Amino acid sequence: MAGDGEPWDLVVVGGGITGAGVLREAARRGWRVLLVEQRDFAWGTSSRSARMIHGGLRYLTQGDLRLTREAVAERERLLREAPGLVDELPFLYPVRKGEFPGRRVFSSLLWFYDRFAGRSRHRFHSAEETAWLLPGLDEAGLQGAVGYVDAVTDDARLVMRLLAAARRDGGEAFNYLRAEGLQRGEDGVEGVELVDEVDGRRLTLEARCVVNATGAWADRLRDSVGGAPRLRPLKGSHLVVPAWRLPVFQALACRHPRDGRFVYLYPWAGRTVVGTTDFDYEGDLDEEPGISRAEVAYLLEAVHAQFPAAGIDEGDIVSTWSGIRPIVAKAGDDPARIAPSKASRDHVVFVEDGLVTVTGGKLTTFRLMANDVLRRAARRVGRAFAADHETPVFSPAPAHLPGLRFDNELPRRLGGTYGTAAVRLLAEAGAEEREPVPGTDTLWAELAWSARREAVVHLDDLLLRRSRVGLLLDDGGASLAERVEALCRRDLGWDALRWEEEWQRYRAIHAARYAVPHRDRPGEKQR
Repeated sequence: MAGDGEPWDLVVVGGGITGAGVLREAARRGWRVLLVEQRDFAWGTSSRSARMIHGGLRYLTQGDLRLTREAVAERERLLREAPGLVDELPFLYPVRKGEFPGRRVFSSLLWFYDRFAGRSRHRFHSAEETAWLLPGLDEAGLQGAVGYVDAVTDDARLVMRLLAAARRDGGEAFNYLRAEGLQRGEDGVEGVELVDEVDGRRLTLEARCVVNATGAWADRLRDSVGGAPRLRPLKGSHLVVPAWRLPVFQALACRHPRDGRFVYLYPWAGRTVVGTTDFDYEGDLDEEPGISRAEVAYLLEAVHAQFPAAGIDEGDIVSTWSGIRPIVAKAGDDPARIAPSKASRDHVVFVEDGLVTVTGGKLTTFRLMANDVLRRAARRVGRAFAADHETPVFSPAPAHLPGLRFDNELPRRLGGTYGTAAVRLLAEAGAEEREPVPGTDTLWAELAWSARREAVVHLDDLLLRRSRVGLLLDDGGASLAERVEALCRRDLGWDALRWEEEWQRYRAIHAARYAVPHRDRPGEKQR
């Protein structure tokens, strides 16, 4: 960690999408900025979201035109700047006789959606077209489907690309470095006390401004400056099933038969994902969340309502994931009177005794959130700030990637995921490493690159966040243990004992948090 005795302009606490966005925007403006994350980058919500880059039709139905307009504009920006990492995803909303909203109401919402995007993307499909586009869909009362377009990403890889872009502009970022407390002075917060979670080393850093971007954990740092609790943690969970068992080639947006909430079935990384739930979460935020039996049943109920003949059950589930959303309650709100799905997803920025806290918000709008933070921090840092909506967040991906014998979407995905580093990734890979991990489109070269160059500390960093191998393969990829061991011993320098410790640790995490649970988990309420 660089240090010359000068205080940092900005120390950002939190290595999810929000913190990474702040780091990126500050670094490209020439600020001296450091990010620290107590666990792995994107360990929290930012590796466990619905993976969608979208405007949020639900926010439009709630009358939040501003949030929808901003999110749609950011979606369009990301589609232009990061193709292969952020890609268009067509959606279908089935229209059934007697169900609300019908074709006219849903299409009117999409008129606004298209207007915000500056292009018309929605159309109506007949019942026959819909049955062809979604084979196996229940045709009872089906009148057709309204089609529209949003986008999908890999949220953890989006974080990693932001961090890489920030580093190229002089920003620094470290994982497994926990903020244990704040340094206070006459002008309020003036530094942060850190603990290295790997070796226990302690250090204190001076900073002109500290940004609290810890998401669902934000109230903890706020408490140290007297901030009243404002966060309402909500849990959302997803199921992953084989595409051949549930062949959904366009995303399906549907209302759950039990409570009318929107649920989505969509293609992702060669699998079909079903999500999401919306639960108040009262569990321990320091423990990795996992899906509950009630959530599994809820999501399977949605699948059965739309695809009754598919016979999808727990035995078809490859993996699951759960994330905690940092929802900000309005002062004086009683959460018991507001359903989780009705709670605002907008972000807020607090400034309390010099500590700048940003929380809430959406994956899609990370850039806007970062600009709001820098606007509030600029005076304390002593830097000028002007909003810049012209400069790209990401540099263009390479136009050509040599040495690939695949004539498909792989070059586009590699360019989107790694940017210009994709060229070096492939240059360092042998012929065998340019082969995909069986059952995925992830190259062995990507695992090797991450192990060498992307701050992997534990095996779950590699298999659950730098790559998604642990989510895409049965039993978390247990059949690949021998080859993954060889890779980790070569590129991470692990000996046999360290490998065994890491393998057992990973297996325990996967079984407890990414598989179907055998019994209910405590600390959850469903509304």
